[in-house]
Formats: sequence, C-alpha cells, structure tokens
Amino acid sequence: MKVSEIANTLNLKLLSGAGGLDKEVNDVYICDLLSFVMSHASENSLWITVQTHINIVAIAVLIGISCIVIPESISVDEDTLLRAEKESIPIFTTPYTAYQLACRLRELGI
Repeated sequence: MKVSEIANTLNLKLLSGAGGLDKEVNDVYICDLLSFVMSHASENSLWITVQTHINIVAIAVLIGISCIVIPESISVDEDTLLRAEKESIPIFTTPYTAYQLACRLRELGI
C-alpha cells in the first residue's frame, strides 16, 4: 500500500516530505530507541515514534523507511521537518496513540 493511501484512509496530517508519498509500505515498526530501530526496522516500513529530533530522518534514510508517523499530536522540531522535506521522507502526525494507530494499520492489512 502506498504512503498516500494510508494517509488518506487514516486521515493523517502531513507535516513534511510530500515528495515521498508514492513510496510503498510493507511493514510497521514501533520504537523510540533509535539504535534499536537501526538494527531491527525493515525497508519500506511505516515507523511510529514519539521522537521528533532530526536524527529520525537520518535513520529513515539509512534504513529506507517509507514514512514516519508521530502519535498523540506531538509537535515536531522545525529542523526535522526541513530535513524530511529535503530527503522526501513523509512525516505525519495523528491524534491516535501508537497502539490505536497500529490497530488501524492492522485493519488495513499492513
């Protein structure tokens, strides 16, 4: 499923990285420990995290993560959004908790 389809279906709010909306999502990964994400997340994942600093974009680029979703309407650092735009890594926010979002994604078959 494409990032744009997931975003539209779940009404996710795009904050940055519109150039990456056509990427495919094959998996979901939920984690806030960046070193753990680097060693366990898979390419083409949708990553759910409460982390908002610029390093999340670097991790996404390194792994090939399709997009990042920040739960609970947490605000994201401006530097992070600028880097995500440059790297075409979509960053979304949602009022859902990580658990609620994961449940919704499971219902979509991801």
